[in-house]
This record gives sequence, structure tokens and C-alpha cells, in this order.
Amino acid sequence: MEMHDLCAIAAGEARCVLATAVKVEGHAYRKQGVSMLLTEDGRMYGSISPGCLESDLHARVKQVLDTGHMAFAEYDMRPEDDLSWGETIGCGGLVVVLLEPVCGELRSALTEMHDCFKSGSAAEFTRYFQHNYSLIQYEWHRVDSIDRKLVPSIDVPRLSFDSFSTEIDKDEKSTETDYWNLPLRITTIYTPKPRLIIIGAGNDAIPVAMLARVSGFHVIIADWREGLCTSDRFPDADLVLGFPAEIMPVLNIRRGDYLLLMSHQFPREREFLELLSGTEYAYLGIMGSRTRTARLLNDLSPLPNLHSPVGISIGAEGPEEIAISIAAELIACKRAAGTENRSVQRGSTHAIDGHSARRR
Repeated sequence: MEMHDLCAIAAGEARCVLATAVKVEGHAYRKQGVSMLLTEDGRMYGSISPGCLESDLHARVKQVLDTGHMAFAEYDMRPEDDLSWGETIGCGGLVVVLLEPVCGELRSALTEMHDCFKSGSAAEFTRYFQHNYSLIQYEWHRVDSIDRKLVPSIDVPRLSFDSFSTEIDKDEKSTETDYWNLPLRITTIYTPKPRLIIIGAGNDAIPVAMLARVSGFHVIIADWREGLCTSDRFPDADLVLGFPAEIMPVLNIRRGDYLLLMSHQFPREREFLELLSGTEYAYLGIMGSRTRTARLLNDLSPLPNLHSPVGISIGAEGPEEIAISIAAELIACKRAAGTENRSVQRGSTHAIDGHSARRR
């Protein structure tokens, strides 16, 4: 689950805890910087492990909420003897998790970041630890979601303060954090969900929309057929009704968007492609054979980032398997774009700022 979703959920939950992996060493299910949300009544949103850690994390939620104090939890799964854990986990890594009660300035920051995501911008979120990790300060900035440039904004808080004394006494906390070699500043750049705009609301678009949504895309369905483009058929998607010339101003296609043509209506798709000329986007997938796509593109200027036939070649048959192949291609393209963006930022902005932890 993306931070985009966690921020939205946190805004509506009265008592919840944000759990973030602030140190990951060795093999682990998720990467450093990933977060999940745990509520007082046992609900969990997102994940840090494949299920190894979540029960123990939830057991700590009540104390964090009752005291209003942040806490650290260490999970060292590197020893070959898993008996120390009481269960066979075998992940082979070290994970240090920060648990923070969602209240005060942290709740405000998460709410404001969600508004930032909805506008299509990314957010750079920084935690500053002070006084042997007994105090934490929050700061976030709006960031251009494509170029990763800080965007000055008078409505963005600068160095907001939230003071939480941990439930671990200062001497013990100092020893543990020295041992983990945690940084004093942790910065993570969270990007908004990329938009997947599906042109066509036929039956084969339903599994694609579902898989794309659970894969971290904000799904938009566009079609001119009122009987197909309905919330009953696409309950978790935004709907745009109209012909290509009518929907283009509404969609306002931007550089990070993923486009998928699967209406099976040749004239409408040709019209859409003509209107797409000169527009920037991250991905364009066209459902259909190479011969059909060649006819669609005939006499048009070259369209960048074109994928046709759409989907990864897995020998798919039927709408569900085809949807899986399309979702896999969307994920691959999204991950490749993220790697390129991170490589540009290497040495200036890191997901986690600090030195690597020492091994036991």
C-alpha cells in the first residue's frame, strides 16, 4: 500500500500508529523507508514483512497510543537458529521499526501530504531525531513528482515540531541507537500514485482496473458509453464520460500518466491518438494485434513510450490472464521509471539519510 493511501486512512482514524522501517540490513521483504498503519482495534493497512512482524507490532500499539510516545522495535532474523523468535521466520535480515502515534503535527503533516499527492506532486518527508532520540521533529516539502525538485510553497510547514519522549529511558535508548547506528535525520521522498487512464469500459477492462488499483495505480476509466462507464462496474475508479474530444480537456494528461487503449472501437481510438499528438506521458499501451495498431498509427507522428501488443508475453488467454500480463508490464515500467529518478538523485536526496548499520 502506498503512502498516498496511508495518509488518507490516517486522516480518518482517531487512534492509529504509523510504523516505518528505519533500518533494513540483509534480506528483507520490504525496503527501508516503507510504512504501514496499525489501528487500536486491530486493523492493519500496508505491510513491512510477509506477516512475520505484524502481530508483534500490533501488540505494541496500545502502549504507544496510551503513552503518546514513539517507540523502536528491533527484529533480528539473521541468526540461523530461529528458536529465539519462537517461530521459523528465516528471512535473514535485520529490521528496525519506528512506531509513532498519529496525532498532533504528525497527523497534520500526513493530512497535508495527502492533499499534495492528490494534486499530483510528490512530498519529501524528513524526521529529525534529537536528545538521544527522545525528541522528534517533522518537516515536509512539496516536490515536483517528475523532476524531484523542491517546490517552495508558503502553505507547506517548515520544521514543524512534535515532541515525543520514548518509553525507553535515555541511557538505554542511546545504547540501542548507537548499536543500530541510526541516522539523526531520515528523509524519504513519497510519490503520488501514477494515473492509469483506461480508454474503454468494456468487460475486459474490469480485471485490468482491479489489478492496477492493487498495484498502486490511480485508475481512471474514460468512455462515451453510459451503460458501461459506471461505478457499479468500476467501484474504485474515477469515471470520465464522453467522446475523445470531450474527455481530453478533463483528463489533462501529464508526463507521469499511463494510458491504455482498450475500447475496441477503431475510429474512437484513432481520434484519441490524433488528439494525443504532442502530449507527454509515461506509457501508452494499445490492445490489439500489431496489424491493427499499425493501421491506427498510419500517417501519425511517432508516439513515444508505445507498447503494442500490450502486456508482457506470457501466453495469456482470456481477460483475466491478459489483465495479469498488462498489470505486470505496468509495474515493470513504473519500477524502471522509479530507478531512473532515484539514480538522478543519488548523492543529494536519499530514501534514508545516514550510514549503514553495523552487523552483530
